[in-house]
Amino acid sequence: MKLFMMLALFGLGVAQHDPHTKPNRTTIVHLFEWRWADIAEECERFLGPKGFGGVQISPPNEHVLVDTPWRPWWQRYQPIGYSLNSRSGNESELRDMITRCNNVGVNVYVDAVINHMCSAAGGEGDHTSSGSWFSANKKLFPSVPFSHWDFNDGKCPTESGNIENYGDPIQVRDCRLVSLLDLALEKDYVRGKVADFMNKLIDMGVAGFRVDACKHMWPGDLQAVYGGLHNLNTTWFPDGSKPFIYQEVIDLGNENIGVREYISLGRVTEFKYGAKLGALFRKWNSEKLSYTNNWGEGWGFMHDGNAVVFVDNHDNQRGHGAGGASILTFWDSRLYKMAVGYMLAHPYGLARVMSSFRWDRYIVDGKDQNDWTGPPSHDDGSTKPVQINQDQTCGDRWVCEHRWRQITNMVIFRNVVNGQPHSNWWDNQNNQVAFGRGDRGFIVFNNDDWDLDVTLQTGLPAGTYCDVISGQKEGNKCTGKQIHVQCEGHAYFKISNSEEDPFIAIHAESKL
Repeated sequence: MKLFMMLALFGLGVAQHDPHTKPNRTTIVHLFEWRWADIAEECERFLGPKGFGGVQISPPNEHVLVDTPWRPWWQRYQPIGYSLNSRSGNESELRDMITRCNNVGVNVYVDAVINHMCSAAGGEGDHTSSGSWFSANKKLFPSVPFSHWDFNDGKCPTESGNIENYGDPIQVRDCRLVSLLDLALEKDYVRGKVADFMNKLIDMGVAGFRVDACKHMWPGDLQAVYGGLHNLNTTWFPDGSKPFIYQEVIDLGNENIGVREYISLGRVTEFKYGAKLGALFRKWNSEKLSYTNNWGEGWGFMHDGNAVVFVDNHDNQRGHGAGGASILTFWDSRLYKMAVGYMLAHPYGLARVMSSFRWDRYIVDGKDQNDWTGPPSHDDGSTKPVQINQDQTCGDRWVCEHRWRQITNMVIFRNVVNGQPHSNWWDNQNNQVAFGRGDRGFIVFNNDDWDLDVTLQTGLPAGTYCDVISGQKEGNKCTGKQIHVQCEGHAYFKISNSEEDPFIAIHAESKL
């Protein structure tokens, strides 16, 4: 019996590591704080045609409305209940978006906040995205319903009720994370309410979940919740498909609670990836790109099949979470494009790219005082539509990194080379490196302070290829650089260190 249970749990975990992306689609994009109506349109006009595999959406359920500061982004991470009315839209708009994205081959992954409800200082009233009454003081959330019996206050060993020692696994799991009311997921009733919420979304057609704050929940409690989830909707997914689970666990390698406790349950966010890659491209602490010939598990990262990788996310691009100042973001656009290009060219992990909005940074003593700022909004706090410019970039403070030519084309590159091995490595023992993906693609980086001028073995068939960084293939011509691969696979590359984008990428489908 014990062996049977172990095999059952192993099978569940393996099934929930599968993102269920459609063939030749390999990358997720996080459309942070986008409205459902805008995501539906973006799936049809851009994500589907450009080969994106899925979209991560912001938490879709009812949340508190915060006045001070005015409508911050983090109010989405303070649930009031599980009705599907949020800053991004109502249930009908959510359902429409899920359907439309699925119909063009783009999966939807929900950011699920199930560790807690709102802050203990959230007050009492109907200041929520659905207008439901609640009382944080009394721990009453009638729309679920949850009462004071459904929280961990009695288990937390600290006087304040908050986590005071992040080195203590009991405090981290049973006390409040920054005063957020901590749900008692050990109780079947609470587990059931959480599973009901997630199952409704599964039945609507989502492919899985990014589960927030997992290190603050006991693995056994999460196992129980995941075990109660439905199979995916057979309108879009094969019969018997389990929802994809990827769990936010911050572990830079020295944590008392590590990713090892969660990888059997689903994939896990590999925070070391972006922190290390940022330091490499910034050339901090004498780091060099030439050291990355064994990038991935060779750098102490988790097993490839367990990892979700990213250069930045919505937290650490604001200095929250993990990685600190090494994290590259859209504010560092030149290095950022190179780092994202490296991630998308390399086979390690399931890649997620970020799509952000700008805010007015105000740095005091190294901290951004405006890191709370919510998405572009009207005076009443409602989110503005995403403005698409004639050149296909975005306006009105929407950044849309996923639409930057270099990033979009590297998403396509990753699709083209999918399943091919990391090959034909070259480096100059400094910050010029190149590698291939079998006979399907090749990429070259110059992050040195001098020009790159070299002939390299690409592994590609002979022919003329369009560089997809400086331009792309359009019809029978290149809009950017051309690379000529000789009959034995060699090609000449020259990249000035002063170029806007000092890297070149070619692949089988960019061949003239």
